[in-house]
Amino acid sequence: MTPETLFSLQGKTALVTGGATGIGRMAAEALVRAGARVLLASRKGDACEAVAAELNALDATGTAEGFAGDVGSKEGVDNLVAEVLKRTDRLDILMNNAGVSWGAPMGQFPYEAWEKVMSINVTGIFELTQKLLPILMSSGTAEDPSRIVNVGSVMGEVPMGDGAYSYSASKAAVLHLTKIMAKELAPHHITVNALAPGPFVSRMTAFATSDEGTRKKVGKSVPLGRVGRDEDIAGCMLFLCGLGGSYVTGAVIPVSGGINVVTAGNIFAEAL
Repeated sequence: MTPETLFSLQGKTALVTGGATGIGRMAAEALVRAGARVLLASRKGDACEAVAAELNALDATGTAEGFAGDVGSKEGVDNLVAEVLKRTDRLDILMNNAGVSWGAPMGQFPYEAWEKVMSINVTGIFELTQKLLPILMSSGTAEDPSRIVNVGSVMGEVPMGDGAYSYSASKAAVLHLTKIMAKELAPHHITVNALAPGPFVSRMTAFATSDEGTRKKVGKSVPLGRVGRDEDIAGCMLFLCGLGGSYVTGAVIPVSGGINVVTAGNIFAEAL
């Protein structure tokens, strides 16, 4: 068994939602470099097309295609599914990455923020997965199942509001939904796992990661002392989607630099 055998995605077809920026973009490049044909979708189709062109210019064995796709409504999901089925008759990997956030102080958080964030971050994941089940089922086998990777957040694991209350609640829902899906889809030769990232450079976190100085300040609050890097996401995706991850389902991988295990501290030691 060689590393190439364990992590190669040659001949695989993947769909990455929210694939034009941030964690989706990081994952898409990893999949292309591993040999997969990657379909990139987000609300900004032109941005996905531009990223696909960048990935196709790499010295990689995989390819990329970018187009518009919105998981924020039933119509949007239906249109996205139709576009995917028009382009491929197999789907080995689905990365549910598209998501939004909303920040406001407690006491001022708007009612409509819940509906918008939950609609995209939770309902969108469930509906898209549900509509793509037939093609995922037909592509997987007992030896090499199809893979679903949901993108949650460390904020869905630990009690961090940070003003993003609907986001945190939605990501907790994503992580729990991942385990439910893993249980129900295992007999259909589909694994379902999730990433629970901490701070990464992305459009969503641009307010805190857009320049090196701010990134260093954010990194000081992370137990491992830095914000996430592209290879942190790449490594997780290649493991979960390659042969080496074919016996793993229902897992939540904490790509958060240790934020997931931060506790109240050594209260007795500090008192003595």
